[in-house]
Amino acid sequence: MFDVVYTYLESPIGPLLLAGDGVRLSKVGFPTGKGRVAPHDDWRRDDGRFVEALAQLSAYFAGKLRDFDLELMPVGTPFQLAVWQALTAIPYGATISYGELAARIGRPAASRAVGAANGANPIPIIVPCHRVIGASGALTGFGGGIDTKRWLLAHEQGGDPGDLQGSLF
Repeated sequence: MFDVVYTYLESPIGPLLLAGDGVRLSKVGFPTGKGRVAPHDDWRRDDGRFVEALAQLSAYFAGKLRDFDLELMPVGTPFQLAVWQALTAIPYGATISYGELAARIGRPAASRAVGAANGANPIPIIVPCHRVIGASGALTGFGGGIDTKRWLLAHEQGGDPGDLQGSLF
């Protein structure tokens, strides 16, 4: 195991916690919702770490960055890692269904398992789990809450987050 260090980024969706070994990110946590991440007692705050991640996330929120290029260190099962890797291939501003994501990893009958792996993504935004929606176009669950998912999708599509009222269609 490694010593976990963390810092925060003030963002339009609230303060995001970034944690990992100081260079590689293993977690991005939302301020609220099931994706909320609070520092553990043995974690150490170091606001001088994750400089590149902070810069790239800031550029993303400013509308100046579409693709992240960061050292990541997600921890999960081989299946989860495959799902999370496939998420990184979803283009900025695009969405796909859980079924389509399952097909992309060669497991077309595993859309529920893909949904569970998507929900367990420890590095949201950078590993864009928010780009996965229901087959009907409905905005389904998201660790940062549906309002955050709506905001992220509208941001990427160049619109006002209030324009997405539960569905993309």
